Amino acid sequence: MDEDVRSSMLEILRAESEAIMAIPVTDAYEKAVEAIVERVHRQGGKLVTAGMGKAGQIAMNIATTFSSTGTPAVNLHPSEAQHGDLGVVQKNDIVLFISNSGKTREIIELVALLHGLYEDIPVIGITGTPGSPLAELADICLFTADKPEVCPLGLTPTTSTTMMTVIGDVLVVNVMRRIGFTRADYAKRHHGGYLGIASRTPGDVIK
Repeated sequence: MDEDVRSSMLEILRAESEAIMAIPVTDAYEKAVEAIVERVHRQGGKLVTAGMGKAGQIAMNIATTFSSTGTPAVNLHPSEAQHGDLGVVQKNDIVLFISNSGKTREIIELVALLHGLYEDIPVIGITGTPGSPLAELADICLFTADKPEVCPLGLTPTTSTTMMTVIGDVLVVNVMRRIGFTRADYAKRHHGGYLGIASRTPGDVIK
């Protein structure tokens, strides 16, 4: 391996690992898990995720991972929401919005639109900026660590999206534990590929 590439790789691995370990561990995670379980599994709603750009890709991944693990979820594109897709949201739903700056115009506008539709819909926010509009508007806020992007320009979402993904994993895994999601449950939702085969082998509740 080229020594420059090797050195860069090791530095990126170090920086992103440190960023993950710096994510604040707060009671907000327990509140977020309980809110998702309450709205989706007790009240029959679903989780709606949203983000713009790279954060939007993370939001989509979180939604599909939740759906495959027993918690119905959909991803809502903030721009399309303003052209009718807001209609996918129902009264017992809960929303998870992602914006690293916490200032993304489409996300902030979407919060207002949602409250115009259902005033009491709970909002979970993932952001890297305390005191930002999203942090202030969210009922529950999960913060990424204040760490720079590993992009040499310091601009491209890299470190931030890694932290967002990990926060999503924390929510998914803990909701799975709370609802007692089993391999048999997984198998009912995942019929194809290696995971479909693996899920049909004997196993216990995920621990």
